[in-house]
Amino acid sequence: MLHVVHHPAYVSPATAGSSFRFDKYGLVMEALSMAATAFTVHEPAPMQRAWIEAVHDPAYVEEVATQTVPREKERRIGFPVTERVSRRSMLSPGGTWLAARLAMQHGYAANAAGGSHHALPDSGAGYCVFNDLAIAAHRLIEERGVNRILILDLDVHQGDGTAVMTGGRSEIFTLSIHAERNFPVRKARSTLDIGLPDGTGDEAYMDALMKVFPRTLDDFQPDLILYQAGVDPHVDDRLGRLALSDAGLDRRDRAVMRCARRRAIPLASTMGGGYGEDRMAVARRHAECMIRLAEEAMGAGGYSPTL
Repeated sequence: MLHVVHHPAYVSPATAGSSFRFDKYGLVMEALSMAATAFTVHEPAPMQRAWIEAVHDPAYVEEVATQTVPREKERRIGFPVTERVSRRSMLSPGGTWLAARLAMQHGYAANAAGGSHHALPDSGAGYCVFNDLAIAAHRLIEERGVNRILILDLDVHQGDGTAVMTGGRSEIFTLSIHAERNFPVRKARSTLDIGLPDGTGDEAYMDALMKVFPRTLDDFQPDLILYQAGVDPHVDDRLGRLALSDAGLDRRDRAVMRCARRRAIPLASTMGGGYGEDRMAVARRHAECMIRLAEEAMGAGGYSPTL
């Protein structure tokens, strides 16, 4: 069974003056409904401000909550912060936290939003308002549900905000595999960064992933994986510079979950990036990612929590 966290407010009208559209979050649910797979939808609550302010500057949180984000910050984000955007920005971290809690029960769960890895302590950036990965990781550790979290970021863009916001925390390991020449121009320092050249295809990508991921799991021994499962490494992605095929994305996700399942480590995924004029094609890539992760999570023998 696929457990998906979704809220109707994840879908927001496009904001004036921005090319970014929020409709894919609804299209993903349509794509799941059209697929021959069983899934259960869980509705998140907004993340309490105290948890957001634990990792973000409270002054910035207030700007988002009251829709008074300065223009220069909105330019960095890529769209104005309206009331609808403000609400979904509070819901998305709650969704990632809930997906993590569900993963700890079932082995795997997906937040059908999130992965906002460019958001920094005092500002958003790159279509990201609040960093749901950093917020959820902090809360999960503070609640003593887990002791160590691996944030695996396989979006085509480096998880610079997550690296900054969790830097120096020995209980959080950030692994980012990304296109080196893509956004952001100035990279932050993750615990481990693997920058790939433009045009990297399936074989070279899988070689890079499997050289570092299993070893990281064995050395760090996380209690939970938060997987930023962006589909923008796809060859047809509008903002990507890598060249993974549909089969390559399939191999990537299945390899990640197999490594986690063999070690009985629960995994929660967030959607991350995926861009293109064919919105349903992008939505299907996200939906297929969730479906194959769920399939692998319930592989031979199923999942037995050991936490």
